[in-house]
Amino acid sequence: MTWTAVDIARAVRDRELDPVEVTERALARIRAADGLVQAFRRVRATEALAEAAALRAHPDLTRLPLAGVPVAVKDVVEVEGEYAEWGSQASSRVPAAADDHIVRRLRAAGAVIVGITRVPELCLWPMSDSPGGVARNPWEPAYAAGGSSGGSGAAVAAGLVPLAHGTDGLGSVRLPAAMCGLVGIKPGAGVVAEPHDGGWFGMATHGALATTVADAALLLGVLAERPDLIELADPAPVRVATSTRVPLTRAPVPRPLRATVVRTGELLSGAGHRVVSAQPYYPAAAVGGLFTRWVAGPAEQAADLDTALLQRRSRTHVRAGALVRRAGLVRPGTAREWRLRAEEFFAEHDVLVTPTLATLPPRALRWHERSWTGNAVPSMRLAGFTGLWNLAGYPALSVPAGSHPNGVPLGVQFVAAPGREPLLLGIAAQLEHLNPWPRTTADT
Repeated sequence: MTWTAVDIARAVRDRELDPVEVTERALARIRAADGLVQAFRRVRATEALAEAAALRAHPDLTRLPLAGVPVAVKDVVEVEGEYAEWGSQASSRVPAAADDHIVRRLRAAGAVIVGITRVPELCLWPMSDSPGGVARNPWEPAYAAGGSSGGSGAAVAAGLVPLAHGTDGLGSVRLPAAMCGLVGIKPGAGVVAEPHDGGWFGMATHGALATTVADAALLLGVLAERPDLIELADPAPVRVATSTRVPLTRAPVPRPLRATVVRTGELLSGAGHRVVSAQPYYPAAAVGGLFTRWVAGPAEQAADLDTALLQRRSRTHVRAGALVRRAGLVRPGTAREWRLRAEEFFAEHDVLVTPTLATLPPRALRWHERSWTGNAVPSMRLAGFTGLWNLAGYPALSVPAGSHPNGVPLGVQFVAAPGREPLLLGIAAQLEHLNPWPRTTADT
């Protein structure tokens, strides 16, 4: 059985495990399996072993919540001596002179940064492929691992690392979590403090991918510098709403995805929660506001890049985003109106349960060679349930809830009002007890 992050950190703090040995084992797993899943853009083998050796001499391991835990970071944060590529040939190759604030928090907690995970260019898509490789679903490699934190999802699901950092602007933590059979949490706006707005007009935030709820809570607590988030508590009975209706479009949802929500509702009802079928009112303006931010945000990010070096699909996206920005189509009012509607819904319900995916996962292909339309249409269909909660700034979590006959895991999404991350984690832990899932492919 692959050790959890909670178990590794406890054993290292008690000096029952040597952090160098832990890191060596993680690197051996990466060497054995990453040729297939292609989770990593860069493996920091020499550097990680040096970090683990330094940690071995730490005078007070008891103060480190992630003591000796091998962690992967998404290719969007700067690690000293490395460069953040963002999946793009247009990005600078100048090594960072210092760690990003996220990496500093991980190191301060005792984590060992073993590698940088694969992302799609500019983190635009829910498929994490690039000219350097295709991040594959470890459970069924014919399918994509998701995106844009797909490399992180693949690394955890394959048992290469117990924890991985991700970011989520439209579902980029939750979608890979659902596809790879993981727990993936996107906290509410502002929970993970940022020196800026996080990108995509405030919709993006840092999150955690793990095989257990306790591990996800541990990583989130470190990223947010919130030790209170680490401690899980059984929730009192709450009001749960289940919905399988795709916002606005009401597109048909595959039966296996709907079935996961029905089954989850039954389990939660049996645990004493009040479960009803209900869905928020999704204003058309909110969906439009989400789309304009998705288009315009990366254009803002790419302003200093040589667009000739971008992939064809990204050039189209950036050009469209520039037009949207010049036309002033990113309007704060759309987010405010949607938050008011969401507040009305959560005045009557504590937790919303939906499928995480609105369609079955895409195949593992070289999507970066296809047109913008060839990427955008399946992407928008897939993420129908996730993106609006970024626009609202609400916390949301994906938790494993079953599997498709094709072998791909399926997840359900829990959403709650701002500040209720502890409730989401608590109810997810309850579901983990009621409906245990296989943790990694290394354990099967």
